[in-house]
Amino acid sequence: MVPVRREGHASKDNHERWLLTYSDLITLLMIFFVVMYAISDTNAQKMAALANSLAQTLTGAPTTGILTSGGLTSIVPGIAPAPGQGDEGAELARARAELQQYIQQEGLESQVTLNTEERGLVVSVADAVLFPKGSADLTPEARDLLRQVGRALARLPNYLRVEGHTDNLPINTPAFPSNWELSTARATNVVKVLISEAGIKPERLSATGYGEYRPVAPNNSEADMARNRRVDIVVLKEAYNVTEPHKGEK
Repeated sequence: MVPVRREGHASKDNHERWLLTYSDLITLLMIFFVVMYAISDTNAQKMAALANSLAQTLTGAPTTGILTSGGLTSIVPGIAPAPGQGDEGAELARARAELQQYIQQEGLESQVTLNTEERGLVVSVADAVLFPKGSADLTPEARDLLRQVGRALARLPNYLRVEGHTDNLPINTPAFPSNWELSTARATNVVKVLISEAGIKPERLSATGYGEYRPVAPNNSEADMARNRRVDIVVLKEAYNVTEPHKGEK
């Protein structure tokens, strides 16, 4: 007997095969959105930290809006940050405002500058205000200035890094064979005043000398060379605590 082909049944089976592909696609889409939802919480927190860091870097103050773990909230003027956020930025902004007022009162705008950088607040003092030429001995006026600056920074919990800089003119004296020794000695003497006369705890301070190798201007004019001869007091943001030796470490 010759078997009879059942065309209707075969055609029905072929038409229903698309259901397998469809169900696979739906499953993959569901997995994709589950994964996206799972990582969205972490991304929102990272975006919140990034937004607050950018706001502090550009303006010295925390963001006026919030980014929550549930998603992105528009940054609208008048909306305060969530509790516990932006405290560091507010403290740095207050310290900067106090220092700016002192600088203006004393007429030091051309000799002391304030800059908010990604690493923190930088108080840059021209060497002419602090030291005689080729010396690391602080003048009496320098001590008064550092005492005032130190008191504004003493209440902050941040680490402070004092950086000495010179121009590229070589020096070769018994006390300072090169600009390395001069810049380091100047930074160290500033640290001593911040400890003894401004009451800043020694464990919060560090001193380093860069010689002529971190200029802020080309050394091709006296004005620019004077800009390079400076001492920077850097108030490091708390994010940089991980790079600083902690108290009690061996």
